[in-house]
Amino acid sequence: MASSGVSTLQKPLKKAKLTFRLPYFTNWGQSILVSGSDPAIGAWNVKQGLVLRPSHEGSELIWRGTISVNCDFNCAYRYYVVDDSRNVLRWEAGQPHNVSLPDNVAVGAMVEVWDLWQTASEALFFRSAFKDVIFHGGSFSDPGISPGSIQSSCNYSHEQDFVNVQFKIVCPRIEGSTSVFVTGSSLTLGNWVVKDAVKSACTGDFTWQADCLFRRDEFPIKYKYCQKDKAGNLLLEVGHNRELPIDPTPEKNHVLIVASDGTFREMPWRGAGAAVPMFSVRSKDDLGVGEFLDLKLLVDWAVQSGFHLVQLLPVNDTSVHGMWWDSYPYSSLSVFALHPLYLRVQALSKDIPQEIQQEILKAKERLDLKDVDYEATMASKLSLARKIFLLEKETFLASSSFQKFFAENEEWLKPYAAFCFLRDFFETSDHTQWGRFGHFSKEKLEKIISKDAVHYDLVCFQYYIQFHLHLQLSEAAAYARKKRVVLKGDLPIGVDRHSVDTWVYPNLFRMNTSTGAPPDYFDKNGQNWGFPTYNWEEMSKDNYAWWRSRLTQMAKYFTAYRIDHILGFFRIWELPEQAITGLVGKFRPSIPLSQEELEHEGIWDFDRLTRPYIRQEALQDKFGTLWTVIASTFLSKYKENFYEFKEDCNTEKKMVAKLKSSAEKSMWSDKEDMIKQGLFNLLKDVVLIRDSEDTRKFYPRFNLEDTSSFKDLDDHSKNVLRGKYDDYYFHRQENLWRQNALKTLPVLLNSSDMLACGEDLGLIPSCVHPVMQELGLIGLRIQRMPSEPDLEFGIPSKYDYMTVCAPSCHDCSTLRAWWEEDEERRYRFYKTFLGSDEVPPPRCVPSIAYFIIHQHVDAPSMWAIFPLQDLLALKEEYTKRPAAEETINDPTNPKHYWRYRLHVTVETLLADNELKTAIRDLVVNSGRSCPPIEGADTKPDGNLVLGSSVEKKPVENGNTRVSLLATA
Repeated sequence: MASSGVSTLQKPLKKAKLTFRLPYFTNWGQSILVSGSDPAIGAWNVKQGLVLRPSHEGSELIWRGTISVNCDFNCAYRYYVVDDSRNVLRWEAGQPHNVSLPDNVAVGAMVEVWDLWQTASEALFFRSAFKDVIFHGGSFSDPGISPGSIQSSCNYSHEQDFVNVQFKIVCPRIEGSTSVFVTGSSLTLGNWVVKDAVKSACTGDFTWQADCLFRRDEFPIKYKYCQKDKAGNLLLEVGHNRELPIDPTPEKNHVLIVASDGTFREMPWRGAGAAVPMFSVRSKDDLGVGEFLDLKLLVDWAVQSGFHLVQLLPVNDTSVHGMWWDSYPYSSLSVFALHPLYLRVQALSKDIPQEIQQEILKAKERLDLKDVDYEATMASKLSLARKIFLLEKETFLASSSFQKFFAENEEWLKPYAAFCFLRDFFETSDHTQWGRFGHFSKEKLEKIISKDAVHYDLVCFQYYIQFHLHLQLSEAAAYARKKRVVLKGDLPIGVDRHSVDTWVYPNLFRMNTSTGAPPDYFDKNGQNWGFPTYNWEEMSKDNYAWWRSRLTQMAKYFTAYRIDHILGFFRIWELPEQAITGLVGKFRPSIPLSQEELEHEGIWDFDRLTRPYIRQEALQDKFGTLWTVIASTFLSKYKENFYEFKEDCNTEKKMVAKLKSSAEKSMWSDKEDMIKQGLFNLLKDVVLIRDSEDTRKFYPRFNLEDTSSFKDLDDHSKNVLRGKYDDYYFHRQENLWRQNALKTLPVLLNSSDMLACGEDLGLIPSCVHPVMQELGLIGLRIQRMPSEPDLEFGIPSKYDYMTVCAPSCHDCSTLRAWWEEDEERRYRFYKTFLGSDEVPPPRCVPSIAYFIIHQHVDAPSMWAIFPLQDLLALKEEYTKRPAAEETINDPTNPKHYWRYRLHVTVETLLADNELKTAIRDLVVNSGRSCPPIEGADTKPDGNLVLGSSVEKKPVENGNTRVSLLATA
C-alpha cells in the first residue's frame, strides 16, 4: 500500500514580528542585550541573547531589536548591559518581564514591547516586608489570568487604521478595593476625565492591564494612570505625562503595542520603626530577659505608636564559653540555631506541675534585676526546661509537629545538637580539643546522635529547646505580619572560631586569620572581632550554599534584615590569628604592593620596614626605670641601640601569655596594662606588613605616618610610601572590591525575599554606595557619623531616599548620653541646627530629644528607625536612669557585657497613651506611613486618638529660653 505522504508534510508556522524597545542611557562601549526563556533570545544564555541597537529620539536614547516569532510566542526575559564581548556589566532588578502574544494575533503583525528598565529600588516593594506585611491587603489576584501576560483582547483589530495598545502598570502599594484607570489625551482614554477613562483589570502580582483600540489619527497620545479607592478618592500619578509617540502612517500593519510602564509613580513611601535588642525587652512574664513571645506586646506598642517595623539584634545561639562572654550577640555558635536565652519556659507545656510552676515564680523574682544576669538566667531557664522535657519527652519525640520540624531542619539541627553535647562533655567549644571528634564526619555524627547512645536524652533536649524556640518566634513573627509590622533581623558578618559551622564546614573558613575593622569612629586602634575570615573561593564552588541556607532559615521569621558590616562583602579587614588588637591588618581581597614596584621607586630595605622599629630611647620613654627588665625579658638586641622581640613573645597573644607567666611579673604587677600596651605599640611600629604566604608582597600599615619607623625615614622614602599608601587604601582596589561584592551580595539578596539593609559605617570605599544602589540595598545614616568627610554632624534633610536614618545605634551611646558627654560638641550642634549662640541645656531634656527625632522623621530616608531608649527620652519620667547606663555596646571593649534592660515593661509603654500619641503625631505629620489600628478611632488625618499629646515645651536653661519646636 502506497503512502499518502501526508505525515511528512508540516503545517506552515504563523509568524509575527516582535520588537523590544527600551529607553536607557549607557556608557561608551556598552550595549543593551535582551535574553530570556525562549531560544530565539538565548534560552537565558546571555551570550546568545539579542543585542539591541540604539537611536536618539529627542532627549532619550532608545534601544531596539526585532525578531521573528511564532504567533503563539510566550517568553520571560530580562535586559542586560554588556560590553563588546557580551560580558554582563549589570542587569535589571526584580522579576523578569513576560510577553505572550494574543491568541488572535494576525500573521505578519508588528508587536512592539515598550519596556522600562526595572531598577532595584522599584523591586524593593516586591520584597516580603512590603508585599506580605505592609501591603498584604493590596494584592488583587485573578487565578484565571497569568500574571504579566498579554491576553486576547475582545476588540483586537487587524485593520490598518487602528493600533492595539495594551497598557500594563505595577501597583505594589495599592490598597484593597482600589481600581486602576488609564486616562489621557485621546477620546478613547476619556480626554483626561477620569469617569470616562479606561478601567484596568488585575492580572495578579500587583500588575494591572487594560486593552485599548486607537485610531492612528489619535497619536501621539499622552496619558497617566489613576487609582480610585472604595471611598471615591483619586490618586493620579506624579511626574510628567507618559507618551506613545507612534508613527501614525499605515505602513506598520496590524500593530500591537505593549506599553509596559513599570511602576505606578507616586510620592516615595516612607516608614518608621523602633530598634531594641531582644535581651533588653522587659515584660511582666519574662524570666530576667526579653523573650520571643514578648515581641507580640512590642508589636502592639509599635502599631499604636505609628511604627511599621521592629528591629532586633542577632538572636542566634552564642553559647560558646558557658559564661557572660556569650552575651555578645554577634559571635554565633550556630548561624541556624536560636538562642535558648529567649525561650519562655512557661509556654513549653500546658501541664507544668505545680512544683515547677513555683520554681518558675521564684526564678522570676530572683532574676527581675536592673540588668540581665546572663549566666543566672541561662542556668535557670535550661534547668527548668530540662525538668519539663523529662516529663514529656516520649510524647514530644512522637508528635507529628516535632517530626515535621525535625525533617525540615535536620541538616543543621543534628550537627548542632551533637556539638552542644560534645561541648558540654569536653567542657570546651574548641573542637580542636575533642580528640577524634575534632574532625567532623557524617559517620561520627550519626553515632553521637544515635538513639542507642546513653546520652540520647541530652541530644534530644537540644531538639526540644530549638523546636519550642521555633514555635515561639514563629508565633511572634506571624502576629507581626498580621499587624503589618515588619520584623527586622540582623545578619552577623562572622561566626565564632569555635562554632558548629567551623566544625562542620572547616573548608569555608580561613582558620589562621581573624576578622575586624580598621581604625574608624568606633575605635582609633581598629577592632579585632576574632572570627575567622571566609574562604570565598571555596564557598563559590557550590554557589554559596551555606549562605543561601542561612538566609532561607532567617526568612522563616523575619521579613527584613540588616547586613552587619556590609563592607565585609566587598573586602574584610584580615588580621593574623595571633593578633589581639585590630590595627596591623590588611584588606582581603586586595592587590598588595609588590617588591618589584617598590624597588622600582627606590625602596629596598624591606627588613627595616617590616621589622618592629624598637630603639633604646623608645624603651626608656615608654617604660622608665623598668626598661632594662622589659628589654631583657621580651627583647633581644640585634644591633647597637636596636631591639627585636624574642620568638616566644613576637605576637600579641604570645606577649600576653608571657606577661602572666614570666618570673619577673612581680616587678610590674601593678603596671601590667601599661606595659602590655607599650609592648603592643612597639610590635605595631612597622611601615609595611609582609604577606605571610608570599614574602615578596607587602601591605602598608594603616596610618603608617604615625609610626616612629616612618618618621625616621629619609624624605624620598617617605614620599614614595605616602603615595603607595594612598593608592592601596583609596584607589587600586576599587574595581576588585566592586567585582567581589557583585559576586557575593546578589546571592544573599536572591536567597530570600526579605528586605535587605546594609550597615555601611566606617571607612567607606568609593565603590560601595554605587554597588548598593545598583543592588537596591538600603544604607544606614547615623547623624553623629556622617559619610561626608567635611561634616561633623549629618544633615537628615539631605539624606538619600535609599537609607535608614537614626540618631544613634546599638554600637554607640544613646541620644541622651551623646548629648551630655561632650559640652563643646553640644554647643556646636546647637549652633549648627538652631543657629543659636545661647547656652544649650546640659541635659537632653524631652524637647531636645523631640527636636532631633523630629529631624529624622522628616528626613527623605525610606526608613527612620529609632533605638527605643531615644524614644523614651521624649518623656521626663523615663529619663531618671543615668544616660550612660543605657548604652548597649562599647566597641572599644572586646569583652563588653551586653546586658542592658529597659527599666519599664512593655505593658507600661502600652498603657502610656501620652507617649504613643506624641510619637504617632511625629510619624503622621511627617507623611510617613502608619499601620492601621483595628477598632481605634482616628482623626481625619489618620492619627490615632489615644490621649493628650506630650506638651511641646521650649528648652529652658536658667538664663536662656529657646523654642526648639517652633518649626515642628
